[in-house]
Order: sequence, then structure tokens, then C-alpha cells
Amino acid sequence: MPTVPFSLRLETELKERLREEACRTERSESYLAQKAIEAMLDARQVKRDAISDALKEADKGAFISQSAMHDWVNSWGSSKELAAPDPDIFPTKS
Repeated sequence: MPTVPFSLRLETELKERLREEACRTERSESYLAQKAIEAMLDARQVKRDAISDALKEADKGAFISQSAMHDWVNSWGSSKELAAPDPDIFPTKS
């Protein structure tokens, strides 16, 4: 994929850490910076997608009550760990 020049200003300490990592991994500083930017943008997209999916689910109107969620989370790591709860709050028809 073709590349284009891009410059940015870094704090001195961050630039030094980048240089050290580049030396350790035998990669260029620009390669590592590009991979870090890609990872950040990918993570943000995953977060946006998760929020969008959650909003679509919320629009359906079925939710898990606080008490059911609380019971489930409190069971984690115990000998009687509960299965993930199913929705127990549904929209009322008016």
C-alpha cells in the first residue's frame, strides 16, 4: 500500500521510548508509530461498533434487571456460578 509523509510532535520521553522500542525490535520508529496508530483506530472502531450494537439491542426494549445482573456477577468464581442471565424486563404495551 502506498504511503504518504506525515509529521507530528512527540513529548521527549515518548520519542525516546519509541526509539528504544525500535532498536529492541529492529523496526523503524515510523513503522512502530504507524502500527500504534492503526491499533488505536481499530480499537476505537471496535468500541463504536459495540456501542452501536448495544443501542440496537436497547431499542428492542428487553433488558436484564439490576438484581439479576448483580446475582450473576456475584456468583463469578464461586462453586455455584450462575449462567449469564436472560432479559427479564420487557417493554409494556400501551
